[in-house]
Amino acid sequence: MAGIEVRDAGPGDLPAIAAVTRATGQEEEWSGADPAYVTHLLTHGRVVVAVRDGEVAGFGATRQIGGPGAVSMLCDLFVDPRLHGAGAGRAMLSELWRDGGSRITFSSLHAHALPLYTSFGLDAWWPLFYLHGDVTALSAPAGWHVAPAEPDDVAALELTWTGADRSADHRAWARRPGGTSLLVRRGDRVTGAGTAGGAGDEFGLTHLVLAPAADDSDAVATVLTALTALAGEGGTARSEALVCLPAPHPAVRALLGAGWRTSEFDLFMATEPGLVDPRRTVPSPALA
Repeated sequence: MAGIEVRDAGPGDLPAIAAVTRATGQEEEWSGADPAYVTHLLTHGRVVVAVRDGEVAGFGATRQIGGPGAVSMLCDLFVDPRLHGAGAGRAMLSELWRDGGSRITFSSLHAHALPLYTSFGLDAWWPLFYLHGDVTALSAPAGWHVAPAEPDDVAALELTWTGADRSADHRAWARRPGGTSLLVRRGDRVTGAGTAGGAGDEFGLTHLVLAPAADDSDAVATVLTALTALAGEGGTARSEALVCLPAPHPAVRALLGAGWRTSEFDLFMATEPGLVDPRRTVPSPALA
């Protein structure tokens, strides 16, 4: 870590953060290459940069999820490939996670990632599948439907169900290209609340939370109903959509059976396995 300075990032660092992100091969909307995403993290989380010889060589970001005793999620940790192995990642993580507490992240399979995160007390618990498929190949069960909603309506339900105030995140997700907030209902009963959106191949179900009383069959029906409603959304005639599901989620089997396929996966890592429920959660890999 000699010669590496870690400091808090500011709006003036956006171009350098984007350059580091692109150098690692990440070009997607809602990544470090997207000013809207990084600005959201600057406003509602914490972003640091690693500086060497006067130039930004990496960045990292965390977001607190929940109320008292909140979980610290590592949203991003990227280092310019020319500086891999020089200690920049560890230096940034030591600053971001200096206060201890419960921690989670969705780790890539990069060779440096797992050893670094395990050294901070995290273990790998399950894969998070990136599932792509044709929403027109799905059908909502009889009596199930989707109703449009406002981001604050979705956030209010999530707060009631989980105790986590995600209102700022839902507003930001809804501002993405094709962004839309939705409620999944079985008759008059709301079983799920979430937000969809994203540009190009990233369009899909961004985040969805399940009602506490829902069982496995409700979890499957809620996801299928939400995805079915995305046909014709996102400003495109294409029927392809994306959803990120924990491998143990009961909807995975239904989607694979309908011809959906995994394009890649991350590893859910956490200081405790129960910080995210893999059978109920449809998380955003960036913000959970």
